[in-house]
Amino acid sequence: MVDQESKRISLEMNEKEGVDNNGFLQSEEVEMEEMEAGANSFEALPKQCAVGVSLETMQELTLRPYAGMPKEVLLQFSTQARYRVTREILFWLIIAASLVLVAATIAIIVMSPKCLGWWQAGPIYQIYPRSFKDTDKDGNGDLKGIQEKLQYVQDLNIKTIWITSFYKSAFQDFGYGIEDFEDIDPLYGTMKDFENLVAAIHDKGLKVIMDLIPNHTSDKHKWFQLSRNRTEKYTDYYIWHDCMSVDGQVTPPNNWVSIAGNSSWQYDDVRKQCYLHQFGKEQPDLNFRNPDVQDEIHNVIQFWLSKGIDGFSIRTVKFLLEATHLRDEPQVNKSQNPDSIKTYSELYHDYTTTQVGMHDIIRSFRHTMDKFSSEPGRYRFMGTEANDGENIEKTMMYYGTPFIQEADFPFNLHFMNMQQISGDAVFEIVALWMKNMPTGKWPNWAVGDLNTARISSRVGREYINVINMLLLTLPGTPMTYYGEEIGMEDITSEAASFPEKSPMQWDDYNYAGFTEGNSTWLPVNPDYPNINVLVQQSQPNSTLNLYRELNSLRNNELPIQRGWMCYIWNDSDVFAYVREIDGLDQVFMMVLNFGQEATTDLQALVPELPSDVVVKLSTNPNNKGKGVKTNSIKTEKGEGLILEYRTNQPIHNMKTFKEKCFIAEKACYSSAFNLLYMYC
Repeated sequence: MVDQESKRISLEMNEKEGVDNNGFLQSEEVEMEEMEAGANSFEALPKQCAVGVSLETMQELTLRPYAGMPKEVLLQFSTQARYRVTREILFWLIIAASLVLVAATIAIIVMSPKCLGWWQAGPIYQIYPRSFKDTDKDGNGDLKGIQEKLQYVQDLNIKTIWITSFYKSAFQDFGYGIEDFEDIDPLYGTMKDFENLVAAIHDKGLKVIMDLIPNHTSDKHKWFQLSRNRTEKYTDYYIWHDCMSVDGQVTPPNNWVSIAGNSSWQYDDVRKQCYLHQFGKEQPDLNFRNPDVQDEIHNVIQFWLSKGIDGFSIRTVKFLLEATHLRDEPQVNKSQNPDSIKTYSELYHDYTTTQVGMHDIIRSFRHTMDKFSSEPGRYRFMGTEANDGENIEKTMMYYGTPFIQEADFPFNLHFMNMQQISGDAVFEIVALWMKNMPTGKWPNWAVGDLNTARISSRVGREYINVINMLLLTLPGTPMTYYGEEIGMEDITSEAASFPEKSPMQWDDYNYAGFTEGNSTWLPVNPDYPNINVLVQQSQPNSTLNLYRELNSLRNNELPIQRGWMCYIWNDSDVFAYVREIDGLDQVFMMVLNFGQEATTDLQALVPELPSDVVVKLSTNPNNKGKGVKTNSIKTEKGEGLILEYRTNQPIHNMKTFKEKCFIAEKACYSSAFNLLYMYC
């Protein structure tokens, strides 16, 4: 029926001298023949058809778009005004939309603040591997033990693990007298164990950094053995100098004293000279004025980066160079008998620390690491140890200059030197760093490490929660020494020479779950039945769970993550400050008690504060969610409050607080677009 109807229509069209459109015919061959005939007939048609219809009208009546039409027909339709104009309008709309999209993308990129690096986004968790977890039952922690406990670390909302020295060594200085820079000490496992650990860390989305100790080696290192025998290029790998040795009595070249005490020169019977050691006599200093030595350390850096390490904590950097003139260092007490000088603190170390050229060496380390940072998401971190005491200007030099990058940050050790705690003492340490830190740099905070008594033992266990609250709400990167998240204390056993390195307390079973063996290398703290991970995981109000909550708050709230910090009050008991960010009316105010019970009227200091605020988080869980009057904020001894409120009058915009407000990575929040931008 369809074929008959099509033929009938075609016959009618022919009778009217029209053009036959076989668009509905099912035979493609017939269709093509008809269309070719129709196209050829257009030119032969008279301008006026027999029925009195014009050619153009006839074409419009007889030809309509259809599926599968040939190119020639398609081109005829494309030139018609209604199709051409529509096409041009769509074309220019697409061009305009593309330009707007490109402009918007460029504007967003230009105005967006720099994303926080992985080393800025969360705490760094420092592990002393010998004391973390033992898996082979020998009483010593190992690399497999760290891998076994990675889920625990991840549950803390930790982003980065810092594993202290695990190089092959004689353990004269807990792994800092290195026998081989490119090998694992058998006590901790094998290179394969290390590679498996790094892969497991990365699989969990974490990063890992390790110690680099370039200043010295063990006297058993092959370089030293070759140097003492004056073998080829190794002859000057260490700092040798002539000295007198008569009947075992050595007359050193000068009065330099090692950190361990007594002369920093040691006579070597093989070479018949003295070598310099700024640490133990088993740890001779490398000669960094020798380019070959620098090349060796660069090779070490590249070796570990190629193994997947994400960065380094570079230790003892201020000792890398010594003055070549070898003059005596000035005495602290000018009247002291020079022959009686035996301890490090009795001299000013003008010629053995922070010499000209030292920062150039550190920058060269940075340059080598940058070669491994080109891959997206694989930035390599560099932190430097910089214990310059109160000479904060020297410490800040490790940040580099505005044009030449050095360390991402020098490690802030000032809280570790705090022996007496108070609101004023905490404020002074925070202000010292923030006021002296170069613009645009990133701060960091730590209260303990493997060479310092644990904070809870130094200042009192009642302050551990408020100290964790301080670390996790200050701007910058907090660092947690293993065990601080559960409030571990130093062991008091007389048999323990290193009480801050006691085994991690995992549970209340034998040896605190640290080992399944019959002994531990250091005694376990007797308080482990109550102070351990397993017990605290089941206690909602524990130190461990508060640490997790604080870390979660830090990760989720923009003002705490990267906003302004403004001090608003400090006295002997209380240190109070706010965290806020431009464009966001949400503000967090920390009121931390480091003394005795106190009541603080903050509204009198800042009249613009709202009269009522809410407790977001507290070291006393009973206070969470309660309302507080800002003219009467009560805190118990060791209590910390994180108060939340909303305001359109941020403190960092107030003239009276201009000198008390600081920001590291400036950013502003747009509520309209729900994004951060830089220029505000």
